[in-house]
Amino acid sequence: MEKMPLNKYIDHTILKPTCLVADIQKLCAEAIQYDFAAVCVPPNFVKLAKAEVEGSDVKVATVIGFPFGYSATEAKIAEIILAMVDGADELDVVANISAIKNGDWAAIADEINHIMPIIRSKGKAVKIIIESGVLTDDEIIKCCDIYGIAGIDFLKTSTGYAEKGASVEAVTLFRKHLPDSIQIKASGGIRDYVTAKQMIEAGATRIGCSAGVAIVTGANTENVKSNY
Repeated sequence: MEKMPLNKYIDHTILKPTCLVADIQKLCAEAIQYDFAAVCVPPNFVKLAKAEVEGSDVKVATVIGFPFGYSATEAKIAEIILAMVDGADELDVVANISAIKNGDWAAIADEINHIMPIIRSKGKAVKIIIESGVLTDDEIIKCCDIYGIAGIDFLKTSTGYAEKGASVEAVTLFRKHLPDSIQIKASGGIRDYVTAKQMIEAGATRIGCSAGVAIVTGANTENVKSNY
């Protein structure tokens, strides 16, 4: 299944509005223990998370324009700059879903064209979240075209706050219409090894979830079962 170890697919995530300092510390400790790719935390906890994972290979990601994406581009840029100052390595930016649903592709292109140079100037990674569960296939394909030309690092399926999260169908559609250089992050409702495996097989190279520990320990359970 894996082109790399399963743990390196995981963005260990907590984004609930009631998040506590202790929750961030636990998340980071688990990410170090299991050598996950990254932790994804609310913007106000980036500095803490960066300190908690210091000395490890774990990256710190945060969300921008979360969860609805209809913040002004200028507001998103301000969030991005502050997050990078605090130490964020990866920026998960929610696209303006309202603009997508209204077919305002000029606004979508304008937003990413303003954001990309700022993130690239600091050598950080950008993941764009398009909330695929509420989009048509044609809308997803158009997003793939625009973000493919922009040269983002990852296209991400969802915030986890819409009525539908990641799906194998969406990941497959992403992979079909994105350049090979652009990776896919599947996120939203991925809580077990079997679902994560399906997403990876469809083309995902990151799994955003709060169940990272359950997924990697579940993989061990599945492997044991397959031997008997």
